[in-house]
Amino acid sequence: MDILDIFLTASFWVAAVRIASPLIFATMGELICERAGVLNLGIEGIMTVGAFAGWVTVWLGGGLWLGVGVALLAGMAMGLLHGLLTVPLGLSQHVTGIGITLLATSLTYYTYRLALPQVTSPPKIEAFRPLEIPVLSDIPLLGPALFAQTPLTYLAFACAGLTAFVLWRTNLGVALRAAGENPAAVEAQGLSVTGLRLGAVVVGSGLMAVGGAFLTMSAFNSFFFEMINGRGWVCIALVVFGGWKPGKALIGALLFAAFDAFQVRLQQVTGGVVPYQVFLMLPYALSILALVVMSRRAAAPRALMVPYRAGER
Repeated sequence: MDILDIFLTASFWVAAVRIASPLIFATMGELICERAGVLNLGIEGIMTVGAFAGWVTVWLGGGLWLGVGVALLAGMAMGLLHGLLTVPLGLSQHVTGIGITLLATSLTYYTYRLALPQVTSPPKIEAFRPLEIPVLSDIPLLGPALFAQTPLTYLAFACAGLTAFVLWRTNLGVALRAAGENPAAVEAQGLSVTGLRLGAVVVGSGLMAVGGAFLTMSAFNSFFFEMINGRGWVCIALVVFGGWKPGKALIGALLFAAFDAFQVRLQQVTGGVVPYQVFLMLPYALSILALVVMSRRAAAPRALMVPYRAGER
């Protein structure tokens, strides 16, 4: 009964939504990139850059929303570099993405040590505070989880809705999806495949960086090494789990976050009988299982990771 009671506590659902928020940003960013035909394995490094850029902006005296904007721009800059190497130059998206991750993480850590050479404990900032929506936040169980979160959490869900709307309800979305399915048809319509793919990578990378900034400006109030902790790779898996559709990817992010929140509370219930490493493994093991089940029916964009040059057929 103690284990079942976990699901009946508001704190569990509050934690699940909070853990899912950075995943939602980054997953939507990766989904946009892949829908246009570009695999972005630089996501882990881009999230690290966003986490640091947002935190250091606020630490230097900037506002919280300015920090979000700086993180967005930093991610877009990394995305532009990745896009230039993979789209017009046609370099390997796997190798380039891993290179971006190594470059971004190393550059971030170097800048951190350069700015704070003698600091052993990272300085703290005043992070976003929960913003309760009147009446709705009083709903039992789900009220605190959905309507008493920080502004960045609300923005994450709005981002998922906007991504779905743009991709499936606008001409731009049709063109982006066509660039990932049949780029020759896009060129036949007089549109630039290079421009569409490059723009998708830049925008998607910006969202990934905002996901990283969430960790330093909403979940925590400081920056520390390894804080991304594989979340970028999880987001790549969530795109596959969702079948490259924003709605299903959103559900996948919430499920993973629920697994993560559950394992923390499960450790407390069992009282140390089971090694804690087993619980840390639980959300990843369940996610792999779900990924295996869902990916068998998922159809990736046909031109994903396929370089395209104007005039080719």
